[in-house]
Amino acid sequence: MLRPRDIYNQLTSLTGALIKSGLCDAQNFPSIIDCPHNITDIGVSGKDYSIFLKSITYAEMYQAALEKKIYNIKMIDGALLTLLYRFSDNQIITHRLTYFPAPDLIAFQNEPELYEEDELYVDILDRRIVTVPIRFDFDTEACRPLDHPASHLTLGQYENCRIPVSSPLTPYQFISFIIANFYHSASSKSYLPQFKTEFAESIFPEEREFIHVNTPIYRD
Repeated sequence: MLRPRDIYNQLTSLTGALIKSGLCDAQNFPSIIDCPHNITDIGVSGKDYSIFLKSITYAEMYQAALEKKIYNIKMIDGALLTLLYRFSDNQIITHRLTYFPAPDLIAFQNEPELYEEDELYVDILDRRIVTVPIRFDFDTEACRPLDHPASHLTLGQYENCRIPVSSPLTPYQFISFIIANFYHSASSKSYLPQFKTEFAESIFPEEREFIHVNTPIYRD
């Protein structure tokens, strides 16, 4: 069973690895906080995450998160990675894992000669790219089969976009997914340590009958 300290240590290690890889432009190392009623929160200490719940444009949300440094990792293209976990009695009850790409890539596209020689930037210089925020949520209390899967993927901030996911995601599963799919040309050089652990499945049987996302199951 994955406990809060396991997730904290995993996220700390991955943050360090991203710094060394050159994909990370700025960072906040994670905090682990023991709260009343046997609650444990993992996030970034002292940050107000309520900005993500406000009814504002994506550009405004991104800018506020950037200015207030409400992120774990700021990538080289300005994308923000934020990972929040909550445990109760050492059992995961919620997580919110977000990939917020910069609303535009003007800095890269106006002066491409500064970046085009570096393969780290190959995936983000294409003018055809449309940035899409991605969020993996997990919530044991709000779940309802099909309507609100316990673990689900939301694309583009659409309120009713909840693609079922078979289980909560670990920091390694989330970050390696982002690196492989959005920084593919640099993925072989990201030097991410591997963590072959997973949370228990949370998907309902009826959700398996629809298109869904399967998280890896690791076996020795």
